Amino acid sequence: MYAEAFEHVDVTPFGEPADLWAALDGPPDHDDWTGYIGAGFARLAAQHGRTDVDPLALAAALRASVDDAAVEFTEGASAALDSAASCGAVGLVTNGPSERQASKLHSLGVADRLDSVVYADDLDRKKPHALPFRRALAELGVSAERALYVGNSLAYDVAGAQNAGLPVAWLRAEDRTAAPYDPEYVIDSLSELPAILEGKR
Repeated sequence: MYAEAFEHVDVTPFGEPADLWAALDGPPDHDDWTGYIGAGFARLAAQHGRTDVDPLALAAALRASVDDAAVEFTEGASAALDSAASCGAVGLVTNGPSERQASKLHSLGVADRLDSVVYADDLDRKKPHALPFRRALAELGVSAERALYVGNSLAYDVAGAQNAGLPVAWLRAEDRTAAPYDPEYVIDSLSELPAILEGKR
C-alpha cells in the first residue's frame, strides 16, 4: 500500500512504512485520518529533504488503498456494546463517509445492533459541531442528560458531545492527559464502561 500511494501521485518514494508510523504524532485521529497521516508524511518528507510532495495527496492515496472491511473490534468493544444495549438504545456518530463506514459496521456484524447511525459526512456539519450528536439523540429519542457518549478523540468526540450537552466517557490512549478538555469519565479500556453505565441507570 505504501509504494502504491507514491505511484498513484507520481512521486518518487522515500522512507519506509515503519518510518511513517514513527513520524505520526499520538494515537490515530479517526475523524481526520487523511490529515493525521498527511502530517506524518510532511514530517517524513522534511526528514528526507523532499519539498516536491503534497503530504495530503499522499495520505489520500494511501487511504484509498485501505480495505475498509478489514477491521476488528477494539478490546472490550463487543461486550461494551452488549452492556450499552442492555441499558437502552445505542447509536453511533462518525465523521466518515457512509460508503466506507457502513462496510466496517457490516464486517464487524454490528449494523443490526445499532438503533441509530449518523454519518456526519452526509450532514452540513461534522463533529465537533453539535449537529451530528443532536441528530443521533433525536433518532434515538433520548435526552442529552440521559445519554452517554463514548469516544477516543478529545477534539472531536469530547468537545463535540459536550457541545451538544452530552456527558462523555473518554477512551484514553496510553498516558495522555485530557487537559484542556474535561470529560466526565476517563477510561483506559472499554471493559470499564459497564460499571459507568450501571451507575447511570
